[in-house]
Amino acid sequence: MKLVGRYIFSTSLGAFLALVSALTSVIWITQALRQIDLLTIKGQTFWLFLTLTGLIIPSLITIIAPFALFGAIIYVLNKLNGDSELIVMSAAGISPARLLVPFTILGVLATLLVASMSVYAMPWSFRLIQDIGTKVRADFLTRVVREGQFSTLDQGFVFHYRERGADGSLLGIFMQDRRDPQRITTYLAEAGQTLEANGQNYLVLEKGSVQRQQGASKDAAIVVFQRYAIDLAQFGASNDAASYKPRERSTEELMNLDLVNVSNLALGKDEYLRRFPGRFRAELHERFAGPLYAIAAALIAFAALGQARTTRQGRGLAIAAAILLFSVLRVAGISAATLFVTNPSAIYLVYGLPIAGSLASLGTIFWSSLAKYAPKTALPGPAFKAAA
Repeated sequence: MKLVGRYIFSTSLGAFLALVSALTSVIWITQALRQIDLLTIKGQTFWLFLTLTGLIIPSLITIIAPFALFGAIIYVLNKLNGDSELIVMSAAGISPARLLVPFTILGVLATLLVASMSVYAMPWSFRLIQDIGTKVRADFLTRVVREGQFSTLDQGFVFHYRERGADGSLLGIFMQDRRDPQRITTYLAEAGQTLEANGQNYLVLEKGSVQRQQGASKDAAIVVFQRYAIDLAQFGASNDAASYKPRERSTEELMNLDLVNVSNLALGKDEYLRRFPGRFRAELHERFAGPLYAIAAALIAFAALGQARTTRQGRGLAIAAAILLFSVLRVAGISAATLFVTNPSAIYLVYGLPIAGSLASLGTIFWSSLAKYAPKTALPGPAFKAAA
C-alpha cells in the first residue's frame, strides 16, 4: 500500500474505531442501567455487575460495526472531497479502483471482526450470561430474600421462609409456582439449602410435600418427600430457561444439530429445540450472513461518495441516498432472517441481499470509471458536413 493508500487507511481506521467505541459505549450504558437492580435489589458486587453487563458487548459490536464502518467511510470521503484532496488525487491519475483498495482492506478487517464476534464471542457470552444469571438467582435466594417475607423470584413464583438456621439453612419453606395457570405447584418443607453440583445450582428441600393442581380441577395431587431437589434454573424468564436458546448455543453445536429430524426427539429432551427448530436454523445462518453487511457497507459508501466532485455540486443528496440504501438493505436482511425461521427457502435472501448490495455497488463504482475513460465516438452528421 503506497503513501496515499496508507494515509486513507489510517484516517478511515481511526474514524471507524472512534465510532465503534462511542456507539458501543453509549448503548452499553443504556443496557447496563437496566441491570442496576443487581446492585440495589439483588445485593451483588460491582465486579459481577460489570462482568454481566460487559458480556453484552460482543453482541453490540456485531450490530454496530457495519454501521460504524459505513459512517467512517462517509466521513472520510466527505472530508477528502471538502479539502479538495479527492480532486487532486483524480488529477494525479489515481483511479477509483486504486482509491477503493484501502477502504476494501478496512471492510475486510471489519468483516472479520464481526465474524469473530458473531461466530465465537457472542454465543459464548450469551451462554455465560445465562449461567451467571442462574447463580445470581441462587445467591439472591440465600442472601437477599429476608426471613418472614414473601418474595417474588419470577412473575408467578413466590418464595417464603420462616427463619434461618444456625448452619445457614432455611427453615419453614413455602414456594408456589403459578407461572403456568394450568399447572399450579406448591412446595412445603421444614428446611432447605442451596447446593451446586455439576455446574448447576439446586435448592434441596428436607421433609415436606409437593402439591400439584392441573387445570380447573379443584383436586390436588400431593407427594410427600424426605428430600427433594429443585433446579434453580427454572426461576428464569420462562419455563424453558434450563434449555439453552439458539443464541446461547455454540456455532459448532448448531452445525451438528439434526434440524431435519428434530421432530423425532423424545418428549422432554431439549423441548425448546423440538418446538422451535426454525429459530436454531435461522440463528446459524445469520451468524455467517451478518458479517457480509460490513463489506457491503464499505462498498455502498464508496459508490456514493468515491468520485471527486466540486463543492458547488453538493454531496448531501448522495449521502442521504447511501444512508437510505444501506438502512433498507439491513432491515431487509433482518426481515429475511425472520422469514427464514418459518420458510427454509428464504436462505437465498439471507445471503443474497448483502451479496447483491455489494455487487451492485461494485458495478456502480467501475461503471462510472469506465464511462469516464471510454473514448467518445464522433457522430457521422457533423463529420460529413465538416468534410464537405
